[in-house]
Amino acid sequence: MKLISPAISRLARLRYAQIEEWTANPLTAQREVLQDLITHGQYTEFGRKHHFTEIFSIRTFKQLVPISEYNNIKPYIERLMQGEENLLWNTPVNWFAKSSGTTSDKSKFIPITEESLNECHYQAAKDVLTAYYHFNPESDLLTGKGLVIGGSHQVSQLNENIFYGDLSAVLLQNTPFWGQWLRTPELSIALMDEWELKIEALAQSTIQENVTSISGVPTWTLILIKYILEITGCKTLKEVWPNLELYIHGGVSFVPYKEQFSKLIGDDIHYLEMYNASEGFFAAQTAPYDDGMTLFLAHGIFYEFMPVEEYGKDNPKTIGLDKVELNKNYAIVISTNGGLWRYMPGDTVQFTSLYPFRIKVSGRIRHYINAFGEEVIVENTDKAIAIACEKTGAVVNDYTAAPLYFSDNSNGAHEWLIAFEQEPASIQHFTYELDCALKALNSDYEAKRHKDMALRMPVVHSLPKNAFNRWLKQKGKLGGQHKVPRLCNDRKYVEDIMNIVE
Repeated sequence: MKLISPAISRLARLRYAQIEEWTANPLTAQREVLQDLITHGQYTEFGRKHHFTEIFSIRTFKQLVPISEYNNIKPYIERLMQGEENLLWNTPVNWFAKSSGTTSDKSKFIPITEESLNECHYQAAKDVLTAYYHFNPESDLLTGKGLVIGGSHQVSQLNENIFYGDLSAVLLQNTPFWGQWLRTPELSIALMDEWELKIEALAQSTIQENVTSISGVPTWTLILIKYILEITGCKTLKEVWPNLELYIHGGVSFVPYKEQFSKLIGDDIHYLEMYNASEGFFAAQTAPYDDGMTLFLAHGIFYEFMPVEEYGKDNPKTIGLDKVELNKNYAIVISTNGGLWRYMPGDTVQFTSLYPFRIKVSGRIRHYINAFGEEVIVENTDKAIAIACEKTGAVVNDYTAAPLYFSDNSNGAHEWLIAFEQEPASIQHFTYELDCALKALNSDYEAKRHKDMALRMPVVHSLPKNAFNRWLKQKGKLGGQHKVPRLCNDRKYVEDIMNIVE
């Protein structure tokens, strides 16, 4: 196995030249992607309806094809799942990624084509590895196993040719044979859907392996790490896996978790953020200490960016990479080789760098609090939580927040439900630091808090450590890629969770 690293490192150097090419020529790369997509799409029902044969420019594409959300394409999806072909894409669709989302109890089924698997998801994953080896040429990453913590749904079969599961299950099921050698646990454990049993099986089956990397959502990774330390009697994960060198994370902000990971792992390792959704592999950190993730521009996805103030308008405007600005909130709009056309996944991003284009996920188009004109987004609250923890010595496991509306006796506020791993000595002090951090991070919030005129001090409740897991379990969403909504502009999640706690 020791021979693998030099060979991989050489291959990485060769592939890295291609990464540099589309990074240096982003607009050209994107035009070529769109041309390829239109070529495929013109032979489909969707392409004929929207006159793809007449599209020779980005401007015409935007004129002829409307922006869509899931409900707009759901009729096509339902027909595809019954076995019809050439509706959204001109090659067979045999797989669907089941995504429950966090704004609705209803599942979404995102089509996965052979092209989106190989040219998007798998190619992007290989490019992440390429970039890692480029900056760590002496790495022993592939001399051991990668522990994959994901997938909470067994693969299900609709008919002889049509299958679905959550994204990680689909990717694991279709992984090339060489990929099976490099990961742990075995597929039967990786695809278990009873999360509490899965944690035990994951731990017991991997503690004797030479694990060199871990990938998964931070919340569930922490639960696994703590269980492994409990059953092994070790104080740090490095005692269990001395060759561990990389943690790949995504799905939620890593800011509130970084301190806990450092403490539990017990040594410096590399951390790498990825932005991989059911709809496509969008971005990842490609260099150490990058502020943001490199947008993947040659992987079968054409990007547009909608200023958030355009959302909800009859004819919302979008812009291309040549017009985006730093630190502004955009809803991403994508056209993909999975057959999605000008589709909104619902995420909002901000650019941290232009040429090269790097982004960070700032929240969801519907995951914010703006009940009083404060326009608080997830990025604000994640940072504020981290600052309040640093000031008070607290450690937060999970949280959600929602507005408390005006009443006869008081003005508005934000109500926070927080599960602490380590409680602050004083909830009042923590609340004060949280409020101060939010005012420093968000001028609209600060303005509404001025003299308590629109917003009074936040109301913070400390919940039992397992409160959010109990809620997720009750909703049938425990484990995998399911996560607690950080923010909601109404009170449905807060009241639901409080009912369970009480």
